[in-house]
Amino acid sequence: MKHDLRVYESVEELATASAAFVTQLLRDRDATKDPFTFALSGGRSPWLMLSELAHDEIAWKDVTIFQVDERAVPADDDLRNVKHIREALGSTRATIEPMDVENPDLDAASREYATKIPTRFDLIHLGLGPDGHCASLVPNDPVLAVSDRLVAPSGPYQDTMRMTLTYPALHRANQLLWLVSGEDKVDALAKLLDGDESIPAGRVEAAASMVMADRAALPA
Repeated sequence: MKHDLRVYESVEELATASAAFVTQLLRDRDATKDPFTFALSGGRSPWLMLSELAHDEIAWKDVTIFQVDERAVPADDDLRNVKHIREALGSTRATIEPMDVENPDLDAASREYATKIPTRFDLIHLGLGPDGHCASLVPNDPVLAVSDRLVAPSGPYQDTMRMTLTYPALHRANQLLWLVSGEDKVDALAKLLDGDESIPAGRVEAAASMVMADRAALPA
Protein backbone atom coordinates (compact mmCIF):
# COMPACT_ATOMS: atom_id res chain seq x y z
CA MET A 1 0.00 0.00 0.00
CA LYS A 2 1.03 3.65 -0.33
CA HIS A 3 2.61 5.26 2.72
CA ASP A 4 3.04 8.94 3.47
CA LEU A 5 6.53 9.54 4.89
CA ARG A 6 7.78 12.20 7.28
CA VAL A 7 11.39 12.29 8.51
CA TYR A 8 12.78 13.88 11.69
CA GLU A 9 16.29 14.55 12.94
CA SER A 10 15.97 12.74 16.28
CA VAL A 11 13.81 10.35 18.30
CA GLU A 12 12.70 13.30 20.42
CA GLU A 13 11.51 15.25 17.36
CA LEU A 14 9.80 12.10 16.14
CA ALA A 15 7.94 11.76 19.47
CA THR A 16 6.82 15.39 19.43
CA ALA A 17 5.62 15.23 15.84
CA SER A 18 3.80 11.93 16.30
CA ALA A 19 2.06 13.25 19.44
CA ALA A 20 0.90 16.28 17.45
CA PHE A 21 -0.36 14.01 14.67
CA VAL A 22 -2.38 11.90 17.12
CA THR A 23 -3.71 14.95 18.95
CA GLN A 24 -5.02 16.40 15.69
CA LEU A 25 -6.77 13.14 14.84
CA LEU A 26 -8.31 13.06 18.31
CA ARG A 27 -9.51 16.65 18.08
CA ASP A 28 -10.97 16.07 14.63
CA ARG A 29 -12.79 13.06 16.05
CA ASP A 30 -13.92 15.08 19.09
CA ALA A 31 -16.03 17.18 16.77
CA THR A 32 -18.12 14.12 15.90
CA LYS A 33 -18.67 13.25 19.59
CA ASP A 34 -17.94 9.61 18.77
CA PRO A 35 -15.54 7.41 20.81
CA PHE A 36 -11.96 7.25 19.51
CA THR A 37 -10.41 3.78 19.25
CA PHE A 38 -6.62 3.66 19.32
CA ALA A 39 -4.47 0.49 19.28
CA LEU A 40 -0.89 0.70 20.54
CA SER A 41 2.21 -1.42 19.96
CA GLY A 42 5.29 -1.40 22.19
CA GLY A 43 8.70 0.23 21.82
CA ARG A 44 10.57 3.31 23.03
CA SER A 45 9.13 5.77 20.50
CA PRO A 46 5.47 5.28 21.48
CA TRP A 47 6.23 5.72 25.19
CA LEU A 48 7.84 9.08 24.43
CA MET A 49 4.84 9.97 22.26
CA LEU A 50 2.35 8.96 24.95
CA SER A 51 4.16 10.96 27.61
CA GLU A 52 3.60 14.06 25.50
CA LEU A 53 0.03 13.14 24.62
CA ALA A 54 -0.91 12.75 28.28
CA HIS A 55 -0.44 16.50 28.78
CA ASP A 56 -2.46 17.58 25.73
CA GLU A 57 -5.97 18.97 25.96
CA ILE A 58 -7.84 15.92 24.69
CA ALA A 59 -11.24 14.48 25.55
CA TRP A 60 -9.62 11.39 27.08
CA LYS A 61 -12.91 10.11 28.51
CA ASP A 62 -13.94 9.34 24.92
CA VAL A 63 -10.74 7.43 24.06
CA THR A 64 -10.36 3.65 24.31
CA ILE A 65 -6.84 2.26 24.11
CA PHE A 66 -6.40 -1.28 22.78
CA GLN A 67 -3.20 -3.29 22.57
CA VAL A 68 -1.74 -4.38 19.24
CA ASP A 69 0.33 -7.05 20.96
CA GLU A 70 1.67 -8.13 24.32
CA ARG A 71 4.30 -10.47 25.74
CA ALA A 72 3.16 -13.28 28.02
CA VAL A 73 5.24 -12.17 31.01
CA PRO A 74 4.26 -11.17 34.58
CA ALA A 75 2.33 -7.93 35.13
CA ASP A 76 5.27 -6.14 36.78
CA ASP A 77 7.78 -7.10 34.07
CA ASP A 78 9.19 -4.11 32.17
CA LEU A 79 8.60 -6.06 28.94
CA ARG A 80 4.83 -5.69 29.40
CA ASN A 81 3.57 -3.06 27.00
CA VAL A 82 0.50 -2.29 29.08
CA LYS A 83 2.68 -1.36 32.05
CA HIS A 84 4.19 1.49 30.03
CA ILE A 85 0.81 2.51 28.60
CA ARG A 86 -0.59 2.82 32.11
CA GLU A 87 2.45 4.72 33.34
CA ALA A 88 2.06 7.23 30.49
CA LEU A 89 -1.73 7.56 30.42
CA GLY A 90 -2.75 6.61 33.95
CA SER A 91 -3.42 10.24 34.84
CA THR A 92 -5.88 10.61 31.95
CA ARG A 93 -9.46 9.35 31.70
CA ALA A 94 -8.74 7.07 28.77
CA THR A 95 -10.15 3.54 28.94
CA ILE A 96 -7.43 0.91 28.56
CA GLU A 97 -8.33 -2.60 27.36
CA PRO A 98 -5.39 -4.85 28.31
CA MET A 99 -4.62 -8.22 26.75
CA ASP A 100 -4.96 -11.01 29.30
CA VAL A 101 -1.59 -12.62 28.72
CA GLU A 102 -1.44 -13.98 32.27
CA ASN A 103 -4.15 -16.45 31.30
CA PRO A 104 -2.38 -19.82 30.87
CA ASP A 105 -4.69 -20.49 27.90
CA LEU A 106 -3.46 -17.84 25.47
CA ASP A 107 -5.68 -19.18 22.72
CA ALA A 108 -8.84 -18.72 24.81
CA ALA A 109 -7.64 -15.31 26.01
CA SER A 110 -7.03 -14.27 22.41
CA ARG A 111 -10.55 -15.27 21.43
CA GLU A 112 -11.94 -13.28 24.36
CA TYR A 113 -9.93 -10.18 23.42
CA ALA A 114 -11.24 -10.46 19.86
CA THR A 115 -14.78 -9.86 21.16
CA LYS A 116 -13.68 -6.38 22.26
CA ILE A 117 -12.19 -5.35 18.91
CA PRO A 118 -14.16 -2.55 17.19
CA THR A 119 -15.49 -2.81 13.67
CA ARG A 120 -13.04 -0.03 12.74
CA PHE A 121 -10.05 1.43 14.58
CA ASP A 122 -9.62 5.16 14.26
CA LEU A 123 -5.87 4.70 14.65
CA ILE A 124 -3.42 1.82 14.96
CA HIS A 125 0.19 2.48 15.90
CA LEU A 126 2.81 0.03 14.62
CA GLY A 127 6.53 -0.30 15.12
CA LEU A 128 8.96 -2.00 12.76
CA GLY A 129 11.57 -4.56 13.78
CA PRO A 130 14.94 -4.97 12.06
CA ASP A 131 13.64 -8.31 10.75
CA GLY A 132 10.58 -6.62 9.26
CA HIS A 133 8.09 -7.71 11.91
CA CYS A 134 5.28 -5.54 13.18
CA ALA A 135 2.88 -6.19 16.04
CA SER A 136 3.92 -9.75 16.98
CA LEU A 137 3.64 -10.85 13.37
CA VAL A 138 7.15 -12.20 13.02
CA PRO A 139 8.91 -13.98 10.15
CA ASN A 140 8.02 -17.66 9.71
CA ASP A 141 5.44 -17.71 12.53
CA PRO A 142 2.20 -19.60 11.74
CA VAL A 143 0.21 -16.55 12.89
CA LEU A 144 1.09 -14.88 9.58
CA ALA A 145 -1.32 -17.24 7.83
CA VAL A 146 -4.24 -16.63 10.21
CA SER A 147 -7.12 -15.13 8.24
CA ASP A 148 -10.18 -16.15 10.28
CA ARG A 149 -9.30 -14.55 13.63
CA LEU A 150 -8.72 -11.00 14.84
CA VAL A 151 -6.42 -11.96 17.72
CA ALA A 152 -4.16 -14.99 18.10
CA PRO A 153 -1.14 -16.28 20.03
CA SER A 154 2.28 -16.06 18.41
CA GLY A 155 5.82 -17.08 19.28
CA PRO A 156 7.88 -17.94 21.01
CA TYR A 157 9.79 -14.90 19.76
CA GLN A 158 12.78 -13.54 21.66
CA ASP A 159 12.05 -16.21 24.26
CA THR A 160 8.45 -15.21 25.01
CA MET A 161 5.01 -16.19 23.81
CA ARG A 162 2.80 -13.32 22.74
CA MET A 163 -0.72 -12.27 21.88
CA THR A 164 -1.20 -10.19 18.75
CA LEU A 165 -3.72 -8.59 16.46
CA THR A 166 -3.72 -10.46 13.17
CA TYR A 167 -3.73 -9.03 9.66
CA PRO A 168 -7.56 -9.00 9.51
CA ALA A 169 -7.62 -6.83 12.66
CA LEU A 170 -4.90 -4.48 11.42
CA HIS A 171 -6.80 -4.06 8.17
CA ARG A 172 -9.61 -2.48 10.20
CA ALA A 173 -7.54 0.68 10.71
CA ASN A 174 -8.79 3.94 9.30
CA GLN A 175 -5.28 5.25 9.87
CA LEU A 176 -1.95 3.53 10.51
CA LEU A 177 0.87 5.35 12.25
CA TRP A 178 4.28 3.69 11.91
CA LEU A 179 7.04 4.99 14.21
CA VAL A 180 10.49 3.89 13.05
CA SER A 181 13.82 4.89 14.57
CA GLY A 182 17.42 3.68 14.54
CA GLU A 183 19.94 2.68 11.91
CA ASP A 184 19.14 -1.01 12.47
CA LYS A 185 15.78 -0.36 10.76
CA VAL A 186 17.18 0.94 7.45
CA ASP A 187 16.70 -2.29 5.46
CA ALA A 188 13.28 -3.04 6.95
CA LEU A 189 12.04 0.52 6.34
CA ALA A 190 13.19 0.41 2.72
CA LYS A 191 11.21 -2.80 2.22
CA LEU A 192 8.14 -1.39 3.97
CA LEU A 193 8.14 1.71 1.78
CA ASP A 194 8.57 -0.47 -1.32
CA GLY A 195 5.59 -2.63 -0.34
CA ASP A 196 7.84 -5.68 -0.11
CA GLU A 197 5.67 -8.55 1.09
CA SER A 198 8.68 -10.67 1.95
CA ILE A 199 8.57 -9.02 5.38
CA PRO A 200 5.51 -9.27 7.66
CA ALA A 201 5.11 -5.48 7.82
CA GLY A 202 4.86 -5.31 4.04
CA ARG A 203 1.60 -7.26 4.08
CA VAL A 204 -0.37 -4.79 6.23
CA GLU A 205 -3.17 -2.95 4.46
CA ALA A 206 -5.30 -0.08 5.79
CA ALA A 207 -7.32 2.90 4.60
CA ALA A 208 -4.36 5.25 5.15
CA SER A 209 -0.79 4.93 6.38
CA MET A 210 1.63 7.49 7.83
CA VAL A 211 5.28 6.52 8.37
CA MET A 212 7.22 8.77 10.75
CA ALA A 213 10.91 7.99 10.98
CA ASP A 214 14.09 9.51 12.34
CA ARG A 215 16.85 10.21 9.86
CA ALA A 216 18.98 7.32 11.14
CA ALA A 217 16.37 4.85 9.89
CA LEU A 218 16.03 6.43 6.47
CA PRO A 219 17.29 4.37 3.53
CA ALA A 220 20.07 6.04 1.54
